[in-house]
Amino acid sequence: MVESPKSVPEQSSPGPNRLSLWRRTPPLVLPMLVLSCGLVVAGAVAVKGIRTATDTVTVTGASTERLRSDYADWTVTVSGNGLSQQQAYQNLQPDLKRTLAFLQDAGIPENSTQLTVLRTDRNDIRNRVTGMLTNTEWTARQSIHVGSSDVALIRKASNTISNLIGDGVSLAIQPPAYTYTKLAEKRVDMLAKATADARDRAIAIAGQAGSGIGAITNADTGTFQITVPNSTKMGSYGSYDTSTIDKDITAVMGVTFRVQ
Repeated sequence: MVESPKSVPEQSSPGPNRLSLWRRTPPLVLPMLVLSCGLVVAGAVAVKGIRTATDTVTVTGASTERLRSDYADWTVTVSGNGLSQQQAYQNLQPDLKRTLAFLQDAGIPENSTQLTVLRTDRNDIRNRVTGMLTNTEWTARQSIHVGSSDVALIRKASNTISNLIGDGVSLAIQPPAYTYTKLAEKRVDMLAKATADARDRAIAIAGQAGSGIGAITNADTGTFQITVPNSTKMGSYGSYDTSTIDKDITAVMGVTFRVQ
């Protein structure tokens, strides 16, 4: 007797499995997913690199010192008038001799004085109504230039030479110009101290954020000021005051440091 085959229970149709989903995925989806992951990683690396390159702090440092001038330039001009060029020159000579004698008596050596080129000017005087020439006057001028490292002596002489004017000498007196001859050497020293001051400021700023200061990435020399003592006057392009023997010298530096 032949047994009839056992019936196999009918199974419900299986849902989409992983293989079928993989096969049904559009061809461009997988490459796009891989590319997206790569961009995310590359983007993280790029941002990290940019942050390292731009983590800097820029500060301004300054250094100020009091210095004493070591040279003085001084000029006085003697003049004489006359109705002719010759007469003006002749009238000039006595006053010129008296001025030179004053400088010698003040202790200024003869080799510290120098006569500049004589200048003469003609002045035509005309009638205000007719414009006709009525007179001609001449003025002769002789300047005496004094240069000395004895700045105290020059200051004393410049304060008393006006007595000659009271005695009838025709003088034009310029104030002495006091300068510092070793300024080039001092400038290097002052800029170094300004840079050190900038580093101290940068360390204080970075320390508030728990960071440190590294190498200098940029340095910009700012204004260089030479002013009267305790002056608050600053020039945009620097300044050099020559009116006083003692003066303050200030160097300013803008420095950029890398933050670590």
